[in-house]
Amino acid sequence: MKVQAKTVKSLFDPALTLRAAAWGGGLILALSGGGCSSAGLHLPTGLFSSGSKNAASATAPTTLGTLPTDAADYTPRPQAPLSGEMVDSVVANVDGDPITSHDVDNFKAGKPGDQSGQSAAADAVPDEPSAKLKAIITQQLIQAEAQKYADKVDDGDVDRFIEGIEQRNHMSEDQLRAQLQSQGVSYATFRANIRKQVQAMTMFQHEVRDKTVIPDSEIDAYYKDHPDEFSVTEEKYRLAQILIMVPSDATPEQVAAAQRKAEDVRSQAVKSGDFAGLARQFSDDDSKSKGGELGVFSATDLNDDIAAGIKDVKIGDISKVIRTKHGFHIVKVEAHQVPGTVPLAEVKNQIREKLQGEQSKEYFDKWVDQDLVKEHYVETTQ
Repeated sequence: MKVQAKTVKSLFDPALTLRAAAWGGGLILALSGGGCSSAGLHLPTGLFSSGSKNAASATAPTTLGTLPTDAADYTPRPQAPLSGEMVDSVVANVDGDPITSHDVDNFKAGKPGDQSGQSAAADAVPDEPSAKLKAIITQQLIQAEAQKYADKVDDGDVDRFIEGIEQRNHMSEDQLRAQLQSQGVSYATFRANIRKQVQAMTMFQHEVRDKTVIPDSEIDAYYKDHPDEFSVTEEKYRLAQILIMVPSDATPEQVAAAQRKAEDVRSQAVKSGDFAGLARQFSDDDSKSKGGELGVFSATDLNDDIAAGIKDVKIGDISKVIRTKHGFHIVKVEAHQVPGTVPLAEVKNQIREKLQGEQSKEYFDKWVDQDLVKEHYVETTQ
């Protein structure tokens, strides 16, 4: 049976409408996290007191998760049926592109190493043929629509997106290329898929995000109605460091040389702003591979010398060189929360993003079901 795209919604149970969390934020914005996995946290040398309660729980090194490689690009993978098995059949097509029963049956399987949103989105779809079919149809509609934005994305946009992935994963371009090679993915293929991802993001921003406006009155109301979300009960820091290590049996000359090196590195960090790059280049701590990133810790868990050294350092600033028994530390305060209620001014943008995200999900569903399907043609066999 052939069905015009504008009536595609009636093909399915109304309760099986796609969640935009999966097909808006997940499909389109899946790479915003860069695919980084934080399974644990390395205990940075000399930063904690000996009785730190974090010492036991923060010993595992942070590992880099599998990088997203197909940028939410779903391609049906037909498989020849074995003798005696049911023949794979076409159950629908979008603008002439077929969707087979095999595609529907294997929708949750995803691709090896897939972290682009395909697998996560599939998990949000009920394990029913009609729901999975609608999910695939919707995804193909989105991909077709995103292609219309190809001329709005240039090489500079792709470069900036990839640079963001590298920064969030604390890795260089060479490291990224090596990671891709280990997964059997060429840099050219990765870059091409990133371009598709940016096109989809541009489409989502124009068609959905820009059309959801959150007035200040809604932000004020949310802040007043959710006081627990903005109450801080414990002082915490998010830190990064560069350590110039000093051997326990170092001579006075060696100590002086290490201190001069630390002062020079700090000066470079203040002037250049590239703390992560300098950490990778000069730090003697294992955190150098992550650009010096250490994570979030309670103030009471810090080494006394470190705690004193960063006490008056503002967020985003770098401490003076701090001496401990391990050597000389240069510490960057990336975040600092103090007990009390966070002022509305500090979380206003955060609340706006949250509310806009929620409204965008609702608008996305309506856009797909009421507008997008009118621009395409869908056939289904029922």
